[in-house]
This record gives sequence, C-alpha cells and structure tokens, in this order.
Amino acid sequence: MNQEKIGLFLKVLRKESGMTQEQLAEKLNVNNRTISRWENARTMPDFDLLIELAKIYDVSIEELLNGERRVDMMEKQTEEALHNIAEYTSSEKERLLKNQHFFAWVGVICWIVFLGLKLAGLDEIGITENIASFAAGLAFAMSIVSVIYTSKHIGKIQERKKRIPKVK
Repeated sequence: MNQEKIGLFLKVLRKESGMTQEQLAEKLNVNNRTISRWENARTMPDFDLLIELAKIYDVSIEELLNGERRVDMMEKQTEEALHNIAEYTSSEKERLLKNQHFFAWVGVICWIVFLGLKLAGLDEIGITENIASFAAGLAFAMSIVSVIYTSKHIGKIQERKKRIPKVK
C-alpha cells in the first residue's frame, strides 16, 4: 500500500467532485486538517471513513487502497498479460527453431555421408552399403520430420495469436 499514491488519489477524487477540503470535512464530520493530512500522506483515513469516501467518490475501497481507478489497474494487467503472452510466443518460436535446426542438421549430415560414400563408390560394398542406405533413409526421414514438426507447431502458434485480444 503506497500512502503517497493514496493521498494523491484522494486529492484528485475530491477535486473531480468539485469539493474543497472544508466541504469534504463537513460531510465526513472531521476537521479540514484531517483531510489535508490524508492528501499529503501523513495519515490514513480510518476504515469507516474509507467506506464513506468510497460512497462519496463512487469508487471501490480497493481502488482507494490501491490509489488508482480499476480501469487503470485493468489496463496495467492487460498490458502485463500481453507482454507475458508475447514472451511465451517468442520462447516457443526459439524452441521450435532449435528443434527444426537439429532435425535439419541431422538430415544434412546424413545426406553428406550418403553422397560421400556414393561418390567414393563405397555405397555398394559390404558394410558401407548398409551405412549409405541408413544415412540416406535417415536424411529423408529427418527432412520429413522437420517439415511435419514445423508445420504442426506453426499452426499452434498462429491459433494462440488469434486468441489474443486486440488492444486499441
């Protein structure tokens, strides 16, 4: 609870309602110096007076204790939520990209092994034939997995973006 923020908020509310400190003091049956002490953050109103202030200014007690209108709090909460969503989406994209790079590099290395054995003419001799076949199959599989993986996750990210409320 920020007493200075509350004091400033009480002052703003009083001025918005067109009252002087004396007029508000009279309504609450307190001394006008008491109003001044609240607004200058020297003291806080008692709880029963907070209830009366909330009624006079047509705000909630929560708003009085937070020192700001709920709309301002909602805007801050919305902004914070959007920031968290953007951060999550960014980290999700990074993770996706790392996985895609892994699959792609495994595929490239396997293609290089296969082509190296093929160019050396070793792709039809004994165990190197099995290695060449395995490398070609793994390279092809990694290419397919990479495409499926990225298209599946890109779709999920796009779906999440559609659910994010647009801020004007």
